[in-house]
Amino acid sequence: MIPLIVADKDKEQIIKKIGGNEEVKRHLANLGFVVGGTITIVNSLCGNVIVKVKESRVAINEDMARKIMV
Repeated sequence: MIPLIVADKDKEQIIKKIGGNEEVKRHLANLGFVVGGTITIVNSLCGNVIVKVKESRVAINEDMARKIMV
């Protein structure tokens, strides 16, 4: 398991764990980040990450990306 921030770009990843407090987990779940779901890193710039999740593109900051384990 590695944090999303260091995962390979353009490769589909499976979410294995989501860390953080309940508010963070709920926020990420509302964006489509759920354990067992698939995501793909589209681009990474200055620690911020743009990911494809459920046919949508979502930008998250470095702190959030470190809480998502793939």
